[in-house]
Amino acid sequence: MSLSSQTERQEPFRAVLGFTFSHWGRQRWRVAGVVFTVMAATAADLFMPLYAGRLVDAVAGERSRGLDAALAALAMMIALGAGTVFFRHLTFIGLTEMTLRTMSDVAREAFARLQRFSTDWHANNFAGSTVRKITRGMCALDLLTDTILIALLPSLVVLAGTTALLAWHWPAMGAVVLAGAVIYCAVTVALSLGYVAPAARLANSWDTRLGGALADAISCNPVVKAYGAETREDARLSGVLVKWAERTRRTWVRGTFSGTAQQLVLLGLRASVIGLVIWLWAHGQASPGDVAFVLTSYAVVHGYLRDVGQHVHNLQRSVNDMEEMVAMHALPFGVPDRAGASPMEVTAGEIAFERVTFHYGGHVEPLYRDFSLTIGAGEKVGLVGRSGSGKTTFVKLVQRLYDVTGGRIAIDGRDIAAATQASLRAQIAIVQQEPVLFHRSLAENIAYGRPGASQAQIEQAAQLANAHDFIMRLPKGYATLVGERGVKLSGGERQRVALARAFLADAPILILDEATSSLDSESEALIQQAVERLMEGRTTIVIAHRLSTVRAMDRILVFDRGKVVEQGTHEALLGHDGGIYRALFEKQVSELAKGLAA
Repeated sequence: MSLSSQTERQEPFRAVLGFTFSHWGRQRWRVAGVVFTVMAATAADLFMPLYAGRLVDAVAGERSRGLDAALAALAMMIALGAGTVFFRHLTFIGLTEMTLRTMSDVAREAFARLQRFSTDWHANNFAGSTVRKITRGMCALDLLTDTILIALLPSLVVLAGTTALLAWHWPAMGAVVLAGAVIYCAVTVALSLGYVAPAARLANSWDTRLGGALADAISCNPVVKAYGAETREDARLSGVLVKWAERTRRTWVRGTFSGTAQQLVLLGLRASVIGLVIWLWAHGQASPGDVAFVLTSYAVVHGYLRDVGQHVHNLQRSVNDMEEMVAMHALPFGVPDRAGASPMEVTAGEIAFERVTFHYGGHVEPLYRDFSLTIGAGEKVGLVGRSGSGKTTFVKLVQRLYDVTGGRIAIDGRDIAAATQASLRAQIAIVQQEPVLFHRSLAENIAYGRPGASQAQIEQAAQLANAHDFIMRLPKGYATLVGERGVKLSGGERQRVALARAFLADAPILILDEATSSLDSESEALIQQAVERLMEGRTTIVIAHRLSTVRAMDRILVFDRGKVVEQGTHEALLGHDGGIYRALFEKQVSELAKGLAA
């Protein structure tokens, strides 16, 4: 086996155990308490066979002389049993608190990191797969904690203690038990890490894909229904299930072979111990009580050893289940806050691109090169251009969803990279072409930009967005749940809720991504009225797909391959013979005329 393959196999264990122990370090006293109670409970198990042997010796002798010794042995066995019950109770009480806090911390931190990953990361990862990684990792953390503290730790204590007690009476017996235990543990670890773990890792990757496939189809169910594609999606999922079943079957079969090998080692150890104690008895070196002591001790050791195999299997499985979550936890943020970043407060709203260079990761040529542009405070600017010309990237850079490669972007003269991202984005209200709503009440969705808003403020924002009337017609009004991503509302209703959210946020900078496209004429008119009210007194950037929506802008910027090739008012740009804006406008007018004629 190569060194690289060994390192690759060990690395997930090192990463997962390091991750787990770092979280345990936050509860040192609680972990110490659990370890103490586990050791105390295990000590009772360790000495139980010793008093069982004394009880047998007592009853094997004369009744009159052995009664007191038998009762004393019985009393010690009862006391040890009571101690085991008491300390195990304390163990599980402490472990419950410890595990719940650790799982909560892990889930909270994973969610916090996910929220701060880049837009590219979220675009390239299934939401369902991501959720599966976290939930599977949380459950595995519970299993890992139980395995280490409740299973492996007492097993090691019992094995070491029993071996020492047997060796104190008969060194040969201690040597046999020690050798058998070492061989068994070595075989178990080797099979689990080298034979079962690689298969389990691959099975987990397909489990993640299965979660992603399910979430993708379910979240897009309206499209599935629209095209009558239920059977096609069934077949697609069946293909994933076939691969998942193959990988999972291989993992389970390997686990079965591993378990059989462990049982064979235990069988050999049992034969050796029983054969040796019979030989000691036959040669007068062991009494009946000693035989009972050895057999009872071996029964305890056998039980712990047998369970060690399952514990190592659980350890391997929990590490495999956690490694994707731990790897995700180690990923860097796409756009982190800089050291020393401070909150930004926008007063005027002037936006300046100062010799900005930017290119997407993996692209050789930059989209923007030495790009400079200023949007004045309170100016209303429309962005026009063909797909891929740089319009959407422009507004994403203003929000600092990406970092520039060179130059800087400043708002009111301050570099946005020196501000905390949360404070920067709190100064920018966005209404997207396809607004996304949470599966929460309408009031909660509207108040998302200002969570402390009163009901009166929420309703005022809805009225400004021409949303109040349709909301009041709903059975539960503002308490109505909108469904996942707002699917229970029409496109126009979702758009007006998004506008109400922007009104309530009351940010000095406004970004509109063609808020009136793909709507019926009545909804478009209501939304256009709301948009005009919303733009008053704000620096506004409008990404325009239909050029009719930017006719009233103070300035129109025509983008082409990351450059502003034309700019001016609607009328001025139409006067440019051979200009890009004029060509785009004439094409849209021609298509509209053909549509009306049809």
